[in-house]
Order: sequence, then structure tokens, then C-alpha cells
Amino acid sequence: MSIRKEKIEHLIKEELSLIFLHKLQDPQFGLVTITNVAVSPDIRVAKVYISVFEKENREAILEKVTELKGFIRGQLAQKIKLRHTPELNFFIDDTLDYVEKMEDLFKKLHDDDKQSDE
Repeated sequence: MSIRKEKIEHLIKEELSLIFLHKLQDPQFGLVTITNVAVSPDIRVAKVYISVFEKENREAILEKVTELKGFIRGQLAQKIKLRHTPELNFFIDDTLDYVEKMEDLFKKLHDDDKQSDE
């Protein structure tokens, strides 16, 4: 991966975090975190991964963010100086769910080992 691409991903992530914090002050969002940004090699498309604290509201919040995609892209264009502001595609980051599931499995295995030792 090129250094320029990494810098752009980091910059987009920081600016999107600030946009979500200051410009999108809708209480419906709750706690939304930008966890990762991956841009295409030509920097025309950016995949933005968001983490939502309230698991039951994830799909609704993703829909709301997708509806505001144009506004968010416009705000991003004002903040960063690129020839083309990337098109933003938002996705739910389920990495924490995977980690939680793995921890539960390890705990269950550990508990099963304790029971078999007794």
C-alpha cells in the first residue's frame, strides 16, 4: 500500500470523525465511531466502517447515515483538499462482535475444562 493512500485514509477517518461529532448531532445516532476507512487505488471510492454502540439500532443508524451520505461528502470536501472527494460507502464494522463471540467461546471452553477436571 502506498504511503499517500495511507495518509489519505487516515485524514478521511479523522475528518469524518469530526463531522460526526460536530455536524451530525442527531440523538438518534447515539455513540457512532469511525473504525476504519479504506480507499480504492484511484481514491474515487472510500469504504467507511462504523461501529455503533447500540446493537439493536445498527441497521436504522446505517440507513440514516446512508441517507446523509451526500451531506457528509460535502462537509468532507470542504475539509480536505483533494482533486476528487471520494464517494463514501458506509458499512457496519462487526469486528467487536466477532471478538466478543470468540471470548465467549474461550470462556465456555475454559469452564468445560474446569468441570472435566473436577
